[in-house]
Formats: sequence, structure tokens, C-alpha cells
Amino acid sequence: MRGNPENLRQAARAKHDAALLRAEKGLKAVLRAQEPVTFEGVAAAGGVSKDFLYRIPELRARITKLREQQLPTRRTFITSQYAEASELDTSSIVRTLTAKLATERASHRQELAELNQALAAAHGQILALKRRLPNAESGDGHHISG
Repeated sequence: MRGNPENLRQAARAKHDAALLRAEKGLKAVLRAQEPVTFEGVAAAGGVSKDFLYRIPELRARITKLREQQLPTRRTFITSQYAEASELDTSSIVRTLTAKLATERASHRQELAELNQALAAAHGQILALKRRLPNAESGDGHHISG
């Protein structure tokens, strides 16, 4: 069997956990600096992508909640009509759908990689079994006499 899927899973988990830790530190840095909480600001402060922040439901909910808590102070600078329009902004819908698409793509890539590994392992097992058979067929379709 080629490769070790468990090692790949552990490496992916470690990479994910490290990015999650960076995102948490980025969020804390934004809060400490008393900057507006935005996905872009947290991503920049944590050295992660906005897509990553949107894909983690708990982190996404925290950022959204903190951002909404800051809205009343920002609304003093803009009219309530503008605020309502910005909340319904299509760009947020696009970001949401883009994040969902990225999640689905990542999931499909992972699934495809696992299936390819399983297929390679199955091919290897088939080849090993064919070599052990006393009357295995040769590559040209004729039986090998033993």
C-alpha cells in the first residue's frame, strides 16, 4: 500500500489547528487594538484567509456577533437607511456563497484524494493476488503454463 492516509489526516489536522490558533490570536489582536471587528481585519491580523474564517462555523459566529455588537457605535456616523441597505448588501451573500463553494470544493478534493489512495491500494492488492495465482493470465490474454 502506498502512502499512509492516517499520516496525511494528522498533518491536515495539525495544519488546520495551527490556522485556527492564528485566527484566534488575530481576533484577540483586533479586539486589543480596539479596531472594528471584520473578517478582513481578523484574517490580516491572524495570517489566515477570509475563506478560512467563513468556513469555521464557531469562529464565523463569534466574528459576526462581535461585529454586530460594534454596529451601534458605527451607526452614529451613518444614517439608519444606509445601514439597512448595507446589511442587505449582495456582497455579503456572495461572500457566504463563495465560502460555501470553497468548503464544498475542499471537501470534494479531500474525498477524491482518499478515493485515489484507496484505488491505488486496491490495484496493488489485485496485482499481488494475480502474481500468487498459479494459472494467472499473462498480459496478452493467454494463460501462463506453470
